[in-house]
Amino acid sequence: MSVGTGTQTRGTGPVDVRITTRAELALQGVRLEAPVRRPDGAGPSDDGHFVIGHGLVDGANAALPRNPGSPYSVRDGRVWLGDDDTGLTLTAVQRPRFYDLTTADGIPYEHIARLHGADVLATTVVQTCIRYAESDRCRFCTIEESLRSGATVAAKTPAQLAEVAEAAVRLDGVRQMVMTTGTTTGQDRGARNLVRSVRAVLEAVPGLPVQVQCEPPADLAWIRELHEAGATAIGIHIESLDDAIRRRWMPGKSTVPQAEYEAAWDEAVRVFGPNRVSTYLLVGLGEDPDELVAGAGKLIDRGVYPFVVPFRPMGGTLAARDGAEAPSAALLRHVTEGVAAKLRAAGMTGADQQAGCAACGACSVLRSAGG
Repeated sequence: MSVGTGTQTRGTGPVDVRITTRAELALQGVRLEAPVRRPDGAGPSDDGHFVIGHGLVDGANAALPRNPGSPYSVRDGRVWLGDDDTGLTLTAVQRPRFYDLTTADGIPYEHIARLHGADVLATTVVQTCIRYAESDRCRFCTIEESLRSGATVAAKTPAQLAEVAEAAVRLDGVRQMVMTTGTTTGQDRGARNLVRSVRAVLEAVPGLPVQVQCEPPADLAWIRELHEAGATAIGIHIESLDDAIRRRWMPGKSTVPQAEYEAAWDEAVRVFGPNRVSTYLLVGLGEDPDELVAGAGKLIDRGVYPFVVPFRPMGGTLAARDGAEAPSAALLRHVTEGVAAKLRAAGMTGADQQAGCAACGACSVLRSAGG
């Protein structure tokens, strides 16, 4: 019996089993090793990178936990739940050739930028954050852990990023780039370094779509500077729209009021255009799911893409230390389907962002739900 096609009944009513399976994979992972993974950093997961498909529709990026205890396995490129073929295909992304190169001063290229999914180059330009003291740190973040483990360098120069981006495009067919940063002091909150980095990369690889990610700059003129430098899209990530949850999960970052995020989103939409601005919303921090979906709808009305991602406690985070757990697949599916419906009604898709997390889609289930 195939459990990945059509619609079946689970719980109180009919659901799209493909979306349910994709949600379960995002949380429970798969029994398959992955040559490409990202062990630490500022993002939401410590996953392997795969290409996932359904039937003849293949090629979507997927970041999934590598879990030897998962009920899902892969045989002959297909995902199985026990003896049932889910209808999904899954292949691991292979180690890129640019990982074998080093800079003239001996720094491995993979310490400067990493492959995400099959075709996305990602880097944290500044690997430190002014909010990383335990009293201020986001409980889901490990931005400085990869630095402590020796897997990266504290600050990547524009020249280094340009060198690695050129090689990744030439050798491995990279199609887009994501640049994020730890928060720095000053009115730009990290945007200044991103401006210089975008300019250098686009000089080396003209036309490469680049998304930048930072906190709302205290001086909104930096948003225009980022666009003029050549950035295609921007992510300004709030993670939760509930202030009580923000204070609990992001004590330092929550000192930036939501009003500053709203002003930054509006300015970014004005400068970059609708659906070229995104924000992470994490499912599983305790926010009421229907309020989360409603809040995502308000973001969509602003022209901001709400990139809905399941919270998963990464090793080395305060959340993992304190025993926090990921959400259920049912909760993730409920929120994802609700947000995806609003995105479809607005004619917004992640792919239209051209660069960034929403364009990649690997860490979310939104693409499977039509968002």
